[in-house]
Amino acid sequence: MADVSRAVNIEDLRLLARKRLPRAIFDFFDGGAEDEVTLRGNRAAFERVRLLPKVLVDVAEIDTKIVLFDKQMNLPLAIGPTGGIGAGRPGADLMLARAAKAYGIPFTLATPATASIEKAAEVGGRLWFQLYVVRDREFREKLVSRACSSGYEALLVTVDLPVSGKRERDPKNGFVTPYRPNWRNSHDVLGKPGWLLDILRHGLPQMENFEGYKFSSTKVTDIATAVGREMDAGFDWEELKRLRDLWPGKLLLKGVERADDAQRAAAMGCDGVVVSNHGGRQLDGAAPTLEALPDVVRAASGKLTILLDGGIRRGVDIVKARALGAQAVLCGRATLFGVMAGGEPGARQALEILSSELERSMRLCGARSVAEIGPELVLRNP
Repeated sequence: MADVSRAVNIEDLRLLARKRLPRAIFDFFDGGAEDEVTLRGNRAAFERVRLLPKVLVDVAEIDTKIVLFDKQMNLPLAIGPTGGIGAGRPGADLMLARAAKAYGIPFTLATPATASIEKAAEVGGRLWFQLYVVRDREFREKLVSRACSSGYEALLVTVDLPVSGKRERDPKNGFVTPYRPNWRNSHDVLGKPGWLLDILRHGLPQMENFEGYKFSSTKVTDIATAVGREMDAGFDWEELKRLRDLWPGKLLLKGVERADDAQRAAAMGCDGVVVSNHGGRQLDGAAPTLEALPDVVRAASGKLTILLDGGIRRGVDIVKARALGAQAVLCGRATLFGVMAGGEPGARQALEILSSELERSMRLCGARSVAEIGPELVLRNP
């Protein structure tokens, strides 16, 4: 296993993950839709924001804790949902859940995870469940019921996925579901002995939450569209109301970038939204989430909890997101690279990097607590 303790930033973990994984699997995690304009745009938006730090502030003591949904968390950060990650490292979902618990932050389990709702619940900690709105209403409502029975705190309904995005790295790499080494990828697979040994020892994982689901086609298909083709393209606000009535906990819409959608979510009784473009994996050309954030914050008028994902790679990115109005951020790829590189220690290293960078950035900005990170820290364009 790679010595992840030597990684000094998230990019180091990304490179270690790329070194360990077959190209097809790494590209599935790393890539975006079509020309990957939105994938790059998410990151570029953070790089464009400039900060105006306060000086001569006593920052000997820094408090990174926040209260979210009436509970304290140690960082303004939660681990976001990432699907199918057991293909990169068996047991990765549970490793991420344990790392989140150790750091006192929430972990979000994806519908297409390779650990079941119930298995992740055994880890404990603060658990959120991301719901993919599959075509079979009875099945998706059963998922909601299972998450409720297992004690999940929040339901994140993904609303930017009526159909799967066109992620072109996957068909070029011959990445199909279930993933099987073949003549096209055998050379790459044999060159990744650590990954191959894990797979031989544990077997190729399955999307456990889809057990019993009747897919519309039994044909082996491109993994980028296998689940995406099962999404309910007719899911609308009326169907969302049905879920709101069904789910007793906190309900957030994941994939909101418009002010009017945020206002409608608040009127319907949602507790929050995640400003998200699915990490650049769906609509290529969608607005960078950090640029969409301010309008959503203004429209919500304090009636919603506002989270943000997409492009978080540094602790200072969390400062920028907070300064522009997000209460907290979701990290998907950052912790995913960590767990792919080094298992649970790698996931913890990713969180340690982000945590230490956040503390340092707060000190350098003159912010003694997360509550003191506000819009006055951002340089406005003339």
